[in-house]
Amino acid sequence: MYTEKLMSQILDQKNLKEAVKQVKRNKGAAGVDGMEVDELEGYLAKNMDEIRRQIQARKYQPQPVQQVIIPKANGGERVLGIPTVVDRVIQQAIAQVLTPIFETIFHSNSYGFRPHRYGEMAILQLLDVINEGYYWIVDIDLERFFDTVNHDRLMNLVSRRVKDGEVISLIRKYLVSGIQTDDGYKESVIGTPQGGNLSPLLSNIMLHELDEELERRQLNFVRYADDCVILVKSEMAARRILRTVTKFIEEKLGLIVNSEKSKITRPTDPRFKFLGFGFFYNPLSKSYQAKPHQLSVEQLNYKLKRLTKRGWGVNTRYRVEKINQLIRGWVNYFRVGKMKLKLSQMDAHLRYRLRMCIWKQWKTPKNRRKNLIKLGMSKNDAYKNSYSSKSIARIARSWVLCTTITNRRLERFGLLSLVTHYQKVQVM
Repeated sequence: MYTEKLMSQILDQKNLKEAVKQVKRNKGAAGVDGMEVDELEGYLAKNMDEIRRQIQARKYQPQPVQQVIIPKANGGERVLGIPTVVDRVIQQAIAQVLTPIFETIFHSNSYGFRPHRYGEMAILQLLDVINEGYYWIVDIDLERFFDTVNHDRLMNLVSRRVKDGEVISLIRKYLVSGIQTDDGYKESVIGTPQGGNLSPLLSNIMLHELDEELERRQLNFVRYADDCVILVKSEMAARRILRTVTKFIEEKLGLIVNSEKSKITRPTDPRFKFLGFGFFYNPLSKSYQAKPHQLSVEQLNYKLKRLTKRGWGVNTRYRVEKINQLIRGWVNYFRVGKMKLKLSQMDAHLRYRLRMCIWKQWKTPKNRRKNLIKLGMSKNDAYKNSYSSKSIARIARSWVLCTTITNRRLERFGLLSLVTHYQKVQVM
């Protein structure tokens, strides 16, 4: 593929317009300059010609990324580097031109951050290999991958395919643009900030060498970004591969393998989690199948609990809207897993918590009596139960609310059932 004069393609008006659209679709927080996404088009209308001239003259200087620390569910932290919205547009424009070039060489077992490839495809590929008899798994964990990428090594890999010096120079400027932290500015002498539009492509370029090495060894593997598992048929082979692949990653790629988290495991090991999924053996089908990992289920339960806190002062319609958004996203992601029974249990608990919220929102006996009558309860029963001394939790489980705020009524009100949505989108 012709790669000597790519800058003109990157700065092409059509390519830049598509980049602006993508940045607006992604939304996201402001960078160090405070400019929001909805201010972008107005700013570029006045300044795009000057930005283009600066880039062509190699005088454009990207602004530092804004460091944002996000707590992980497991107690750790994820460090993001948020570029300004203008720099996100330029990075996206670069990625749109370079992605087709590198897609021609990327391995078919690499699924992360690639066009028309999704996490569920990686899970299905993993299941296919496991069910072929490869029951021993080498789970490689790269420690702080985005923070440890060597710039020179990465740019060398990029320049093997990209021969336009202007593009190479601009990418390096983004790598060394610096980081703005709460304590001030610091240089970025290593790493590619996780959060930029170009970072996913650069990570795949860096790890493509790992894919090639595993292919050269004729190993079965599945990789999604920096999550990589290798599958073999014996424990002895797994131990050998963990040792030699770790050596390759650290010596040849200059990355760090987390020795505490990297492990040899089996599909049904509760510790094994890949892209949020766990695995189990189904004796009926005599095969291994996927399911949401217990930690993923716990995270969903925690989020649903927060959305159904009785002290959250929002109306029921807004609460249900937020619950539905969470349900759709979670079930759509895990739809290749087997989880109908688990979802049924979660549905019941969710409806119970929602009934508690509704009962509390009714507040006064008078309002409770009025609503119970409206929902079909006799005036006498409504009067007695509206003055009930039972706790909110007991009322929510009792016939008082289960026969008035029925499952059918909650469904008609708009509450999405996890089971129903799962059956609708299930592909396995």
